[in-house]
Amino acid sequence: MRRILKYAGILAGAVVLLAIVGVAGLYAWTSNELTAKSPLPGHAFTAPTDSASVARGEHVVRAIGKCGDCHGQDLGGDTLLNDPAMGLIYSPNLTRGAGGIGGTYTDAQWEAAIRHGLAADGRRLVVMPSNEYQFLSDEDLGTIIAYLRTVPAVDRTGPTQRVGPLARALYAGGVFPMFPAKAVTHGDEVVPSVAIDSTAAYGKYLGDVGCSGCHGVTYGGGAIPGGPPDWPKPANLTPTGIGHYTQEGFVSALRTGKRPDGTEIDPFMPIAATRQMTDVEIVAVYKYLRTLPAGPFGSR
Repeated sequence: MRRILKYAGILAGAVVLLAIVGVAGLYAWTSNELTAKSPLPGHAFTAPTDSASVARGEHVVRAIGKCGDCHGQDLGGDTLLNDPAMGLIYSPNLTRGAGGIGGTYTDAQWEAAIRHGLAADGRRLVVMPSNEYQFLSDEDLGTIIAYLRTVPAVDRTGPTQRVGPLARALYAGGVFPMFPAKAVTHGDEVVPSVAIDSTAAYGKYLGDVGCSGCHGVTYGGGAIPGGPPDWPKPANLTPTGIGHYTQEGFVSALRTGKRPDGTEIDPFMPIAATRQMTDVEIVAVYKYLRTLPAGPFGSR
């Protein structure tokens, strides 16, 4: 019996040692990922300053890009996640106020952050949805920067970001998309504009930039990768899910937050943003969604 207990103790000690080594290795690797730097894009880019561009930029920020959902409606920064296991993830202050980046970022730095998910020093930004924003045209990106330079200054310094053990483990397992920049095509070429009209082509552009992050690139909906288990699961927007919607019903849903049968859409859906979309934009998205192949819920 003593011999059995002795071997059991050795085995338990080995398991604990392996666990410690595994955790240490996980932290070392993910810490390196958090500090690794990528080459900054060399795309020649100059943002406009005229009032029409500023107005267009405000619309893209509020209605299409939905930037306020993460950075706060005043764009002064906000806490995205504060959990002992997942960590503290904070979206920075985008204004010119104390603690903000709006007064120091150049056009090139804004472009790198928004479209490439890279900080001014080349570090990959945590959960910055550049996998969607990479599709922004140069024109729309320029108007976003023009608008951000005019928003009222907010004096707010965010807390130090901390990525917790569960987030690190989920990232290592390919479940938590900590660095959307990894899904970006980091090219230097000009991203052309798409004609603003009620066509499926413009609807695809709007969907790529503002819808696919939650509903998935195939628009099949389902759980958002890496999201807390209590987050609502975005709907299937393929014909399987909303094929019964008429154009009028779709427009009404994005304006009122109610389905055609009168039931409420979960408030997780950013109706405050979609109701600011123009009729042309909503119809374009509807037409694009009608072109998608039917897919099962959760196919993403």
